[in-house]
Amino acid sequence: MCDNKILTAKVHSTESFGAADGPGVRFIVFLQGCHLRCKYCHNPDTWNMNDTESVEMNADEILEKALRYKSYWKADGGITVSGGEPLLHIDFLTDLFKKAKKLGVNTCIDTAGNPFTREEPFFSKFNELMQYTDLLLLDIKEINPERHKVITGADNANILDMARYLSEINKPVWIRHVLVPQYSDFDEDLTALSEFISSLDNVKKVEVLPYHTLGIFKWKTLNIPYSLEGINPPDAERVANANRILKTEQYK
Repeated sequence: MCDNKILTAKVHSTESFGAADGPGVRFIVFLQGCHLRCKYCHNPDTWNMNDTESVEMNADEILEKALRYKSYWKADGGITVSGGEPLLHIDFLTDLFKKAKKLGVNTCIDTAGNPFTREEPFFSKFNELMQYTDLLLLDIKEINPERHKVITGADNANILDMARYLSEINKPVWIRHVLVPQYSDFDEDLTALSEFISSLDNVKKVEVLPYHTLGIFKWKTLNIPYSLEGINPPDAERVANANRILKTEQYK
């Protein structure tokens, strides 16, 4: 029997001309919901899966909106789905990307990998999604599991396993690391992360993203205490150091 149910997801917002979340000019969809609680998150307003201010949308509605900008995408651009955590909406994401690929649209997921598991039913769904996904931007917050827990409130074992699996199936990824003084800027951890990245066969780019304080106002609006108060962005020397250890130039 055919299931004609229309899949939807709660959309926090969209960005028409994104230039920092994947190759080329991209239409970015920010989905609602995330289980991580990163101390420096600049979108804490996307955490709540049941946020009443988000808009319920289906794949056709998003594509209709996105395709208005297709002429700007050229050869490299397309659609990036971010969040929140897009993998929490895996059925919807598969529907969206399947339809996007039929239209020749480049597809990209910006994820922290937290929902990943090799257990069913997620694993089969993930494999189907990968058939329609061109690229993943994978945030590795910290290679050290204890420090990862401090930053996000969760373990990183399944996130690193996701990275390994994507290498196994040769699915292209960009690895991103947010550099936060006192939290994710340790030479020994950066070296371990570099070694981990070197063990993967599918990494097309490595990015160091310096911590910034531009999202603090959202925490205050939501009345959530901001625990990194007083932590300044890393200086140019530490950013250069991270880029050197992570060998980002080798992936350009």
